Amino acid sequence: MTTEQDPFAAFAEPLAVLEVVGLVFLVAVLAESAWDIVTRRRGKGETFANFAIALGNQLLDRTVFGNVFVIGLFVAEAFVPWRLPVTGWSFLLALLAADFTYYWMHRWEHEIRILWAYHSVHHSSPEFNLSTSLRLGWVEGLIEWIFFVPMILLGFGAAQTIVALLVVVVYQTWIHTERVGKLGPLDRIFNTPSVHRVHHGSNPKYIDKNYGGILIVWDRLFGTYQAEEEPVKFGITTPVGSINPVVINFQEVGRIIRDVARSGRLSHALGYVFGRPGWQPAGPGGGKPHR
Repeated sequence: MTTEQDPFAAFAEPLAVLEVVGLVFLVAVLAESAWDIVTRRRGKGETFANFAIALGNQLLDRTVFGNVFVIGLFVAEAFVPWRLPVTGWSFLLALLAADFTYYWMHRWEHEIRILWAYHSVHHSSPEFNLSTSLRLGWVEGLIEWIFFVPMILLGFGAAQTIVALLVVVVYQTWIHTERVGKLGPLDRIFNTPSVHRVHHGSNPKYIDKNYGGILIVWDRLFGTYQAEEEPVKFGITTPVGSINPVVINFQEVGRIIRDVARSGRLSHALGYVFGRPGWQPAGPGGGKPHR
């Protein structure tokens, strides 16, 4: 493929930077994990699960699911006749649009149970360290590209959209840590370790807060911001109780299937699938909340 044919050629520099940053983060993840295990600060189980899930994602992203994400956006691009020029300014706009889109995608993944079924994988660890950033649902690539089609409709190219999203995702690796405290005014503007610890908390006041990717101003604008005010209890309110990567990835899907099977009514079945996590029909027969 020539440079002219490569849609990512215009983004060679940011992609090279992302690759270097990604390698630095990977070294940091490995070093922290090894140190925590050697010093017995954490057990091996959850760390093993994080790396096993990450390995599964790498295999899927490099074969089926990653191709679905990329091809889906390029197919959408083919049906849009307008395109913003690729410049430094348009890339900054794409980055802002990707961050805004990420906020709403992330929020809906918490508010719609069938989406929470795969996103809960990331929240399921009762521990919180850099390796937690690797704990992502295996089926995300099949679904999440759909949320970024509006960026294509606005005129951002598929390549520009993907690179901007990569920046948002890579940024979030470093914020999965308890080793960095509060950062003052930065906690009110950016997604920081303190802000993101809140997001991973199962404390009642922390649930469904701080969805932002890079900027936390979206949460402040839409009323989902919460500062870190009390010790965070990490994990989900209904623990998985397993370090098996397959169980972690599909346990909530199994719960949805069980709830739908005993629902008795179509409206109840739809509620169990598309309602908020923990949704129950009014009156007898409601299921146990799962969050």
